[in-house]
Amino acid sequence: MFSVVFRQVVRCAVGKAPHLCFGIGLFLIASTVVAESANDKPAMDETAVDFAREVQPILAKHCYACHGPDEAEGGLRLTDRDGAMAETDSGEVAIVPGDADASHLIERITADEDSWVDPMPPEGDRVSAADVEILRRWIDQGAPWKNHWAFEPVSAPEIPAVPGHPEISHPIDAFVTQRLQQRGLTPNGPADRPTLIRRLYYDLIGIPPTARQIQRFVDDPDPRAYEQLVDHLLRSPHYGERWGRHWLDLVRYAETNSFERDNPKPNAWKYRDYVIRSFNQDKPYDQFVIEQLAGDELSDVTTETLTATGFYRLGIWDDEPADPEQAFYDEMDDLVTTVGQAFLGLTINCARCHDHKIDPIPQSDYYSFLAFFGDVTTYGVRRDQTGNNQIDVSKESLQQQYADLDRQTKDFENQLTEIEQRGIASMSAENQRATEGRKADREAVLEKHLRRHLSKDDWRRYESLRAELRDVRKRRRELPARQSVLGLARLADPPRETFVLFRGSPHSPTDEVDIAFPELFDSSVAAMPAPTSRSDSSGRRLALAHWIVDPENRLASRVIANRIWQHHFGRGIVRSTNNFGQLGTPPTHPALLDWLANRFVDGGWRFKSMHRLIVTSDAYRRSSDSRPDAMQVDPANDLFWRFDRRRLSAEEIRDSMLKVNGSLNDQVYGPSMYPTLSREVMQGQSRPGEGWGDSEADDQNRRSIYIHVKRSLLTPMMTVFDFPDPDRSCEARFMTLQPGQALALLNGDFAHQQAARLAKRMDANHIDDSQLVNRCVRRVLGRDPTQEEIAAGRHLMQRLVNEFEVPRERAAELYCLSVMNWNEFLFVD
Repeated sequence: MFSVVFRQVVRCAVGKAPHLCFGIGLFLIASTVVAESANDKPAMDETAVDFAREVQPILAKHCYACHGPDEAEGGLRLTDRDGAMAETDSGEVAIVPGDADASHLIERITADEDSWVDPMPPEGDRVSAADVEILRRWIDQGAPWKNHWAFEPVSAPEIPAVPGHPEISHPIDAFVTQRLQQRGLTPNGPADRPTLIRRLYYDLIGIPPTARQIQRFVDDPDPRAYEQLVDHLLRSPHYGERWGRHWLDLVRYAETNSFERDNPKPNAWKYRDYVIRSFNQDKPYDQFVIEQLAGDELSDVTTETLTATGFYRLGIWDDEPADPEQAFYDEMDDLVTTVGQAFLGLTINCARCHDHKIDPIPQSDYYSFLAFFGDVTTYGVRRDQTGNNQIDVSKESLQQQYADLDRQTKDFENQLTEIEQRGIASMSAENQRATEGRKADREAVLEKHLRRHLSKDDWRRYESLRAELRDVRKRRRELPARQSVLGLARLADPPRETFVLFRGSPHSPTDEVDIAFPELFDSSVAAMPAPTSRSDSSGRRLALAHWIVDPENRLASRVIANRIWQHHFGRGIVRSTNNFGQLGTPPTHPALLDWLANRFVDGGWRFKSMHRLIVTSDAYRRSSDSRPDAMQVDPANDLFWRFDRRRLSAEEIRDSMLKVNGSLNDQVYGPSMYPTLSREVMQGQSRPGEGWGDSEADDQNRRSIYIHVKRSLLTPMMTVFDFPDPDRSCEARFMTLQPGQALALLNGDFAHQQAARLAKRMDANHIDDSQLVNRCVRRVLGRDPTQEEIAAGRHLMQRLVNEFEVPRERAAELYCLSVMNWNEFLFVD
């Protein structure tokens, strides 16, 4: 502290009023000596500060913008130990290991407007008192510096032994209990069986159990009843619908292109079905990744692997851009962004215009990564919106027939054009000009004048060719329809050269770069891959895919293990599941995350075995009850002392309504369906109603994952419950509670239709009020109603009939609607 005060006196001495400094300095020094001699300084918390989890996020948030990888104002760079502890341009040292009081960093972040030094950061949020204390403790403990946790190789932690808990046999519970013990917390006990079965049904298949299924599980004396239930649900075809939806959020799945016309992406639904089928088949994750990134480059290319390359065609696409070159690189940037975030948990896209401000990703790494996609073509062009993205997967014999007839068609058209041009050459200048304009004008001129300007032999030949052309076109129309999938139909051959673009502008190329993996991985330079089975393929994407799913890759296994955990517990061990970089949230249980990553790889990259592992843990089966003592220590439940209650997703709410009233169509796979939308909703498009189909009623009752996703016309029932924006990767759904949701469930047409179906299903007109309440609560909530609920339900219906003169049939429907608005229906405990 003395040294800090002395520096302040010296600064004052060289300022505008040096004559004031001596007295002020003596006063400050004397005050400091008295304070220190009085031993007023609080005792230091001896708990070791975790640099990666506690310190680095503070530096990244408040300091890296000016003192990070891209800027080093005043000669200070805080992204590495040497830079942080070196002398700055002013001769100060920001961090003095072991002495927080002598560290200029602490002096600056605690300064105010009246201080001797300028406060830092100069703009934006100041460093909180709690964060200042963390930095002080860390410096006083010697400022131990580690690389960012996610950029280190995956460790191989041992399953911890938990003192006092010899009964813990589940590895997940060992890790979780260890952290709870460190904070002096005890976990909640297990949830009851009705709660567990409902939690498990929604978690694994996205629809609720029936009252009969709940009761059967509650009464099952088999000690393995829970494990058998887990296996039963994982075998359900609805498992793929539930978990496939998580993946579709991640890869920004939609079936149209966005922008004004928002034209359809033909056969996009086949990619959706590929994802659902892959989860149902328990396809290994490494194979799943390789098929999507390089399904056309494998030694054994199939319709399935070609369908997987639809991944490249899911993003937005402008069919009439003002700057086509800029639009193409925006399209490629969207691809790099999605691959980086979805597979690696990295914001590589932040380095498009300059070196990454936070993570060690130079701009050259962005373009070297982009070079892996050098053979990927744009989605389409204005005059041909399918040629690049529709792959013909018909039988070879059918493809050959189409090719032969297309060749004959082109040959006849060329011969006809040759004869037409001979006749046009002798026509008037006015008619010649007309044939050079619109196609309709040309045909009108030819129909009226061509015969008079041809010889008899040419005319006979012309008529014969037209007859043959009509016959060829007729035979082509009569062929069976070709089967196509959305994917990489046409590649750039050879791959485009890739240049670093100055400030990201495609009109300002600088240095050429080759394919290479980001330098933070310390990987070997990517070698040019060998030729693949596809003649126009470079093999670059296959090399990238194999590198991503290499067990030695330090991020891929962590990222997917964290996502699986996220969808079971409502949040990841790393909450920022798309960003494992330095501005992401650090893991609450880093050892557990690495153990899960290793377990996933060792288990053959299989999802279902991970589900079994996680849902059979005590941590997953805990009750969601709140406890004041635990809330005081861990209000965000970072340590998993309880299970977090959650609101149902948009799909779960809609599907549950259909399920409980018996109208859910459980058909799996197939083309998308179109729910009925109101005229008001349709008016939101530039061309109201265009591109929205009219599905049969039974088809509209299918699971919500089969709703057509039109970017300019998202279904209101879905969006009000936080269906994600499909223009970008969604790492986690918002789970809001807002008035629009209540209005949709109480006043929306869909909700009222489902309530009417529920009342009809229960034969409401032929039973009394008490029976109706009993049946409704059992169907909707899977349990018997209490006496208070029966009395309240009867009272509601009687008031509707007697006071508001509502017909009994309508009163029954409104009661059913009210039960589907209960929190017990809309939340999972």
